[in-house]
Amino acid sequence: MKGTTPAFSCGRLLNAAAVFHQLYAPCYHSVFLNMAAAHFFVLNKENMRVLLIGLLLPLFFENAAGQITGKLIAADSTPLAFASISLLKLADSSFVKGSISNETGVFHIDNILGGKYILRISGTGFSVWYPGTLDFSEDILKAKNIGILVINEERKQLDEVVVKAKKDLFQQRPEGMIINVENSLLTKGSSALQLLERSPGVTINYRDNSIALNGKNGVMVMLNGKLMRMPMEQLVAMLNNMNADDIASIELLTMPPAKYDAEGSAGLINIVLKKNKKPGNNGSMSFTAGYGKAEKGTGSISLSRNTRQINLYGAYSFSHNKTYTDMYVASSQHMPFLGGDVSVTGWFNSMLKSNTHDANIGMDTKLNAHTSIGGNISYNNSRMSGAAFTNAGYNVLPDSLLQFSSTNRGGDSWNNLVNTVYLEKTMKEGEKINISADWLYFNNKDGYEVQSSFTNKHGMQAGDNQVLFSPAQQGSANTTIKVGVAKIDYTKQFTAKLALETGLKAAYTQSTSLSGIQSLLNGIWTGSDETSNHILMRETIGAAYASLNAQPNPSIHLSAGIRYEYSYTNMDNSKTGAGIVHRKLSSFFPSLFFSKKITDNSELQLSYTKRISRPSYKDLASYVGYSDPTAVYTGNPFLQPTITNNIKLGYNYKNYSFSLLFSRDDNAIARYQLTESPARDILYISPQNLDWQNNITLQTSLPFSINSWWSMNYSFAGGLRQYKVGYTKNAFEKNWFGYSFNFSQTFKLPKNFSAEISGWYNNAAYNGTQMVEGFGILNAGIKKELKKNGGSFQLTVSDILMDQKYKVHYGTLTEEAFSIKSYVSVNTESTMFPIIKLTYSRSFGSGIKDQRKQSTGSKDERDRMNN
Repeated sequence: MKGTTPAFSCGRLLNAAAVFHQLYAPCYHSVFLNMAAAHFFVLNKENMRVLLIGLLLPLFFENAAGQITGKLIAADSTPLAFASISLLKLADSSFVKGSISNETGVFHIDNILGGKYILRISGTGFSVWYPGTLDFSEDILKAKNIGILVINEERKQLDEVVVKAKKDLFQQRPEGMIINVENSLLTKGSSALQLLERSPGVTINYRDNSIALNGKNGVMVMLNGKLMRMPMEQLVAMLNNMNADDIASIELLTMPPAKYDAEGSAGLINIVLKKNKKPGNNGSMSFTAGYGKAEKGTGSISLSRNTRQINLYGAYSFSHNKTYTDMYVASSQHMPFLGGDVSVTGWFNSMLKSNTHDANIGMDTKLNAHTSIGGNISYNNSRMSGAAFTNAGYNVLPDSLLQFSSTNRGGDSWNNLVNTVYLEKTMKEGEKINISADWLYFNNKDGYEVQSSFTNKHGMQAGDNQVLFSPAQQGSANTTIKVGVAKIDYTKQFTAKLALETGLKAAYTQSTSLSGIQSLLNGIWTGSDETSNHILMRETIGAAYASLNAQPNPSIHLSAGIRYEYSYTNMDNSKTGAGIVHRKLSSFFPSLFFSKKITDNSELQLSYTKRISRPSYKDLASYVGYSDPTAVYTGNPFLQPTITNNIKLGYNYKNYSFSLLFSRDDNAIARYQLTESPARDILYISPQNLDWQNNITLQTSLPFSINSWWSMNYSFAGGLRQYKVGYTKNAFEKNWFGYSFNFSQTFKLPKNFSAEISGWYNNAAYNGTQMVEGFGILNAGIKKELKKNGGSFQLTVSDILMDQKYKVHYGTLTEEAFSIKSYVSVNTESTMFPIIKLTYSRSFGSGIKDQRKQSTGSKDERDRMNN
């Protein structure tokens, strides 16, 4: 009788997020628990379009209101950006509405009710009044263009006044939610992946290295608007080693407009890095030391020099992290080629150490009042090493007892480079062109060795002397991805009510992946075609888009766009020359956005988008990794892309936001599913297409200010989920109610102290045939601002309740391959002890003084607009 380890994996060691999946895969892939099964209406394209038109038409028949437009320039004709424009009542100078001028100095104030007003324009170093009265009597409501205003800067030195503007933590827009993460105390000392994990509607699956948004996979991630075209598990590893201190905001774009790539059926996540725009020479530094079950540390510094014509900036950070994880498995399965029924109980422990360097440097230059050029280089280097230890007992029924133990040691290295150059030119008033080119390079190398002992109750070696049953295994992988992107965007403001955006984009990706597993047989390292991978992939994507933005009256805004994308994917085995995938795809992706101002404080939004998720090269490639003697990680060359139609209805009242999202996915992709080989002698772990998936999701964001020292934010994303699985032995449908809940509480305390408590909870959820129980996290932090710009100290504690455990079930929804049924509990480091970090940070430079010497005249208007 052969011996085996069917219930766990001894696969290659990749990274902190991937280690559990790659080392222990078949027994614990992610899944989601059934809270309440509910059938709901199956959406299709025709239903969505009819619903969209029906909801849109009645909203056009509303009374009009007034509008003011204008442009601000300095004495040297350069645009005056980010100035504060306030509309005040003529009778008592009370504040009515406000606006901020954009990068070209243009501003708009819409939805003005009847009456007489005066206009005030203010900013750093100046405060002026627009001469004359603006009359919007009920019978003469119309748009008023006050033309170009030349603003002379005041040189008068003001007394020191501290003005600290702060954006809301959450900002709701028609295309999605903006999270200003730099406003959170818990950002410092965290990774980019941890910030995403705390974001509303975002779920990080550490077992199969995926990111879900509002309960859906198929998310694409951008860095400063640049699409990261790399496999999701590699992207998760990169984000897990990215310093959160460098991030200004995270954009959760569930309904991206036509100017964005159509890739990402669940939407786009755009991570926006900080860019210091304070005038003069400025900088900041931060140092973090922490401990959970092992040490952690981060250090970073950023510098900038800003003048009217040039902006130079750069940043560097280093992070060190050592972490531990353990896992318990109880599993049973029926494998005829092993003799029948097998039950397994095992413990698995792992340790991972990583050192990461991040660097970012860039420049923006104004050649003249109409032309700007710039460029940016971002570099990431990461080195990881670690080991995983396995001890498991097997009972091959009726009475054959086996013992398995193994040690898996390995290392992983990353090098990522993103280069960007651009030219932006304003050809004339309201007409602008932007040309940019990007070069992205990703390289990942890893290697590992597995030493194992598999013996029967008499201490004799179990199993035959076969390749995958060898007590010694070694493996390596080398993946290189090169991406070139060229883009041109053109905008034209025809009138104050009508504007056009259009553009062209071309992207070329080349990926090479060389990986293999060798077994020590009779003293010789031996491999096979089934355990090696030589893949060359070339993909070309061309796109063109056009979007028309109209404002029929000051209270209504309408944007209609269309994007066309063509892609050609060519994947071959570079070792044998055999073709794997040759696929051409072309499609139109329409989008429609409608917003209606109901009152000064409320707005209604309606939008529709169509999107696509293309399989990655790793999804399509075959035989990419070793799991255990009876299982391999493999791709699926027959995998189809996911096509998604979305409709979103939103309502904003002051800073509160509510939205209802309907989505229909055809051929949704579920990764790391279990299937049998045709000969029933090996377990395949591969991505599979679901027949379809429907989601109805309610999203809310509710900020509250209890008083001047206590504020809070609550957000919820959840609703009905439904999908159909047809690739299993028995097809089935699954319905449940899934949700995620986030909250934060911020306290301003005496003597320059502040504190924050935050947390999140994801209820049980499902992925294909897998199910995982729900769990939540509670975090806290306290901050002390030192006097005289001495910086600040910040203490944070993550996972106070030590509850970050992943409890996964297999075989509960339908019959799995080889009738596998298993329960897996993965315990992360914080379940052994909360992770505590202490951070010191400080800003310095001439901009700090300039920031404090601001005109008090504009503060009130800015505060009003932020409330």
